[in-house]
Amino acid sequence: MKKLATLVIALFVCASSFAQNPKNAMGTFPGEEKMNYATDIQTGAQQVKEYIPLLKGKRVCVLSNQSGMVTPTTHVLDTLLSKKINVTCIMSPEHGFRGDADAGEHVSSSVDAKTGIPIKSLYEGKSGRPAKDVLDSFDVLVFDLQDVGVRFYTYYVTMVKMMAVCAIEGKEFIVLDRPNPIGFYVDGPTLDPKYKSGVGGLPIPVVHGMTLGELAYMANEKGWLNWGLKEAEGKKVKLTVIKCKNYTHAKLYRLPIKPSPNLPDMRAIYLYPSTCYFEGTPVSLGRGTDKAFEMYGHPNMKGYLFSFIPRSIPGAKNPPQLNKLCWGVDLREKPSIEEINKDGINLEYIVDAYTNLNLDDHFFRKMFELEIGQDYVRKMIKQGKSAKEIEAVWVEDVEKFKEERKPYLLYPEE
Repeated sequence: MKKLATLVIALFVCASSFAQNPKNAMGTFPGEEKMNYATDIQTGAQQVKEYIPLLKGKRVCVLSNQSGMVTPTTHVLDTLLSKKINVTCIMSPEHGFRGDADAGEHVSSSVDAKTGIPIKSLYEGKSGRPAKDVLDSFDVLVFDLQDVGVRFYTYYVTMVKMMAVCAIEGKEFIVLDRPNPIGFYVDGPTLDPKYKSGVGGLPIPVVHGMTLGELAYMANEKGWLNWGLKEAEGKKVKLTVIKCKNYTHAKLYRLPIKPSPNLPDMRAIYLYPSTCYFEGTPVSLGRGTDKAFEMYGHPNMKGYLFSFIPRSIPGAKNPPQLNKLCWGVDLREKPSIEEINKDGINLEYIVDAYTNLNLDDHFFRKMFELEIGQDYVRKMIKQGKSAKEIEAVWVEDVEKFKEERKPYLLYPEE
């Protein structure tokens, strides 16, 4: 599971190396050639003529990572520099600017190995804000990250926190929007504020079905910047969203680059809203394999023929059940993508593992509630309720949020 990591800031990094690095390439899965992905969608980053005029004559900070590509060979940073934009700093969220740090790993002050340029921690001590010299170095922040549309995928938490900082400091905030790869449905319980954390930063369902540009617009207009920083209570940031072209929420969009190390292909992204809850249990979800989120298992699970062994690999240096033979369920080919996307969040996997291991409360850890966002799910699982019975409880949350978000949608739903 992704935890909100310390952001980092550097003066310049040669970003074109991302496109040439095979570790960033999106993998494939069996049967993907049958997927009806849209081919006409253009990201906000590709609308160069729309945002370059907004940056001329200003000091610009770029918040991005390996996903911030304008073309297959050109990063947004390269594009800005080629247009003579005065880029004074770069920020990057969890996993680092090159996308190879572990989930939740502290990205400390250091020197970029490829450029020799110093990297400084964005957050100063307990302030939760950049240092004064960092804030004084830019006028406008350009945000370009590829999200996957799930509440515990924390790039939006980074975004809202930096929106709050910019609102307090009088900085402009520009979102170069990107499609939501699971933007075609809404599902899951709305976050109870008592479970607000680095993996749950807004009162939204688990699967919100919005782009980051839409979420930024909603958070700004609804007064949610205080979820990022309390000092931003009642404040708004000067926000501009550079929209995608030809995108609708009904279209299937294939990511060209892995958004993070442990989401290796589109199947993992489609399964992510259903399998990530294992982060709040002793069960492995495949971190330490090449198909994380596409399997689950534990050394003590009985009656399964499928097995795997989590290893230490880049992006998962110390995964759960490291070097142990885990027995469980292989989700790499079944169910079908159509079934996965039709079902939405599927708690059957969690219920299955809980029943098999028979650990009672020892099965659950604090992270489970932080991810699912409510306390009734654990209680109902312990009571022996079925996945469908539990999922029925949050239907009202889903319908309410669909109405609540309508004024802030920037793209057609169909």
